[in-house]
Amino acid sequence: MKHRIVVLGAGYAGAFAAGNLARRLSPADTEITVVNAVPDFVERMRLHQLAIGQDRAVRGLADVFAGTGVRLRLARVTGLDPERKTVALTGEDGDGELAYDTLLYALGSSVAHQGVPGVAEYAFDVTGRDSALRLRERLAGLGEGGTVLVVGEGLTGIETATEFAESRPDLSVVLAARGELGAWLSPKARRHLRQAFDRLGVTVHEHTGIEAVEPTRAIAADGRSVPADVTVWSAGFAVHPIAAAGGLEVAETGRIVVDRTMRSVSHPDVYAAGDCAYAIGDNGRPLPMSCASAGLTNMQATAAIIARLTGGEVPAIGLKYHGNHISLGRRDAIFQMVDGDARSKPWYLGGRIAARLKAGVLKGAGWGIAHPTFGMPKRKRRLATAPDRAAVRVAA
Repeated sequence: MKHRIVVLGAGYAGAFAAGNLARRLSPADTEITVVNAVPDFVERMRLHQLAIGQDRAVRGLADVFAGTGVRLRLARVTGLDPERKTVALTGEDGDGELAYDTLLYALGSSVAHQGVPGVAEYAFDVTGRDSALRLRERLAGLGEGGTVLVVGEGLTGIETATEFAESRPDLSVVLAARGELGAWLSPKARRHLRQAFDRLGVTVHEHTGIEAVEPTRAIAADGRSVPADVTVWSAGFAVHPIAAAGGLEVAETGRIVVDRTMRSVSHPDVYAAGDCAYAIGDNGRPLPMSCASAGLTNMQATAAIIARLTGGEVPAIGLKYHGNHISLGRRDAIFQMVDGDARSKPWYLGGRIAARLKAGVLKGAGWGIAHPTFGMPKRKRRLATAPDRAAVRVAA
């Protein structure tokens, strides 16, 4: 029988991993199935652009995986039984189970409501295509002078606020920051960020935690009322409790605890990549939820799966950040270099050059997803025998 590899999720981590596995492993020995809830690849890093009305080309996953041998199953994951090595699914064909020999869990994350009253009922977000389209419809109906409140001073909040302000100068865009805007940036980059906010007319309320969201306003921790016709919640991400409910060892956040090779510490047939993986970076700290982490963890996970199945040596992919890249609309951006401890270096790149660089990174990521067979080796690797696989060791 063929070795059954199941990849849960076809975002940046899952789609890249499935394509890489298909390129490297022989179809004579392996069967690769990707499970995803929607039929299209979602460029999550561009969802704030979609929400403000910019049209983006949609890549169907059936087209992405055409000719690769990867099987696509459109369904939602409802449960996981790592002891029986099965995944529970529900889709157009009803409920069912999918068995695996190796599982790559890459279901990503969604918006974290943080237990704040009113967020689920009244706030919008840009963490998924459906939620971005709901926000798009609401913003399209918002007339001149309407107020949009973006909650959260992280990368998503900054990019959302500046994109909205540039695309809709008729709106009043406000950002509520729990701390200081751009506090993690170098002094020069922080100055650039503030100048961009001033240029775009974005109002910033620093040291303003939001403790409740209502239909036409938000309530700050100090009791102040912040008017908002639309509230966009970007105050963090959360993972689905499926992994924890299935019995995998997880961190307090629900992310799957993995070793250096992205292998579950509790179930060796399960790997994790992307936001759902609790992985320790080269600096000794947990990798943050980000597209960069998705790239690092999916490369390490696929390299480990391939090596262990084919009897090779598991390489250690570097788990190190080089910088933060922040879009400030379509014509401005900041690329902040960081050191080994993820602290900002004095040097940064800003302006149109940084914006072009960010656009190139996004375009390259999209191209890589759309061309999973690029660089396919003429001779794919065959699976090793069970004793050979048992002898695989991790590279120092």
